[in-house]
Amino acid sequence: MPKIVECIPNFSEARRPEVVDQIVAAVESVAEVSLLDRSSDNDHNRTVLTFAGPPQPVAEAAFRAIKVAGELINLDEHDGAHPRVGATDVVPFVPISDVTMDECVALAKELGRRVGTELQIPVYFYENAATRPDRVNLAKVRKGQYEGLKAEVGTPEQRIPDEGPHTVPTAGATVIGARDPLVAFNVYLTTDDVSIAKKIGASVRHSSGGFAFVKGMGLLVDGRAQVSMNLTNFRKTPVARVVEFIRREAERYGVGIHHSELVGLIPQEALVDAAVWYTQLDQFEKDQILETRLFAAQEKADFLDALADGSPTPGGGSAAAYSAAMGAGLVAMVARLSIGKKKYAEVEEEMKVVLDEAEELRAKLTHAVDEDAASFDGIMQAFRLPKETDTEKSARSQAIQDATLYAAQVPLQTARDAVAVMELVLKVARIGNTNAITDGATGAAMARAALTAAGYNVRINATSLKDKTKVDALLAELKELEAKADQIDSALRKTLEERGGLEF
Repeated sequence: MPKIVECIPNFSEARRPEVVDQIVAAVESVAEVSLLDRSSDNDHNRTVLTFAGPPQPVAEAAFRAIKVAGELINLDEHDGAHPRVGATDVVPFVPISDVTMDECVALAKELGRRVGTELQIPVYFYENAATRPDRVNLAKVRKGQYEGLKAEVGTPEQRIPDEGPHTVPTAGATVIGARDPLVAFNVYLTTDDVSIAKKIGASVRHSSGGFAFVKGMGLLVDGRAQVSMNLTNFRKTPVARVVEFIRREAERYGVGIHHSELVGLIPQEALVDAAVWYTQLDQFEKDQILETRLFAAQEKADFLDALADGSPTPGGGSAAAYSAAMGAGLVAMVARLSIGKKKYAEVEEEMKVVLDEAEELRAKLTHAVDEDAASFDGIMQAFRLPKETDTEKSARSQAIQDATLYAAQVPLQTARDAVAVMELVLKVARIGNTNAITDGATGAAMARAALTAAGYNVRINATSLKDKTKVDALLAELKELEAKADQIDSALRKTLEERGGLEF
């Protein structure tokens, strides 16, 4: 699965569509990013964009949008019903596919540093990226809104920005963070008595003693009572559980659920969980979903097509990671063929440990396929930075060096993981199922090829680095890994001769 991050920035503008168009254009100028949704509310004078893609391109799109918004939106002239502190008010990153929350936090911190330094906009980190407990809750960071922040910024300790200047420009401040996917979900009741919706809203929301990770209130919408909710962690408080609670509460007041409404987008996982709950499926596995199997098969074909299409990414580094991931997959296969077999009962626990390690490596290396491509894109983005002034030239030069170092570090990690795969192959070859010994050996061959290919990518990027100390460290570790791989190769060949009867 590719690494995918979702970003849902909120901009303090809706009444000037030409301004929103320019912000959208900034997002769409990053080729790897897909704009999924655009929603503007004139009363709130606020626009919410939803876009997704690989982590670094998504962060780049967010930066470009923040820059444009800061140039075109003056908070001194802004009014609207929605609380706000900035032209770009809030920027959350959400892990969607094969991305951890920690990675999203790192992405938020990196973007915050860049916004604070390059755009001179104060930045506050919130939710999982918060640097202090009183900044976890967005409402607390927004207290007093733009006007209050402008009067107090940098004076009381709680108003000191995490990044950027201690003064507030007309672009205001930006709140950047990382959070779980949020589901905006409304339930309409079979009544126009808004007091019932308000009572149920109070019962369901966490702050009033209801469900954790649920924010709720009662409203009258189009002549019907509505329980309006945000589910901030659908994994810990599933949608189905909340709906059933509302159904039971409504029955206490002699009403029922008329229909429900989804606002914006929802993760597929949340709907699958609801379907499993309502149908009471036992021992359900997500790969039993037809589309999941089809998409997995298509991804393999898509990757090979992308390798051949003439574009610079994915390239050799991605192919190296893919090769090592296949090697890890073969290790997992041999381990599974050894577990549960009477002949290998004595080594079953060891095989279970090997299986866990192999699957962990396979996941890491699969991530590295996209990470390597993103690292190259990072170099290209650095070369596109402005270079009109001496300051811009210096910043661009440093950005190129930083991106190039990262582009060397990614394949070096692939090399480390490839050698780890080879070590696991040697273990399964020595004690695992002999009927699959050559499958394991094939895994070692794939991992060794990955090491060689990753090494090429480390070395080519090292030639562009100016810091000789860093270059020497990269190449020294690579040579150590290659020497270790030689030893494993020799030991593996001996094992294949002894246990497999192979001749060389």
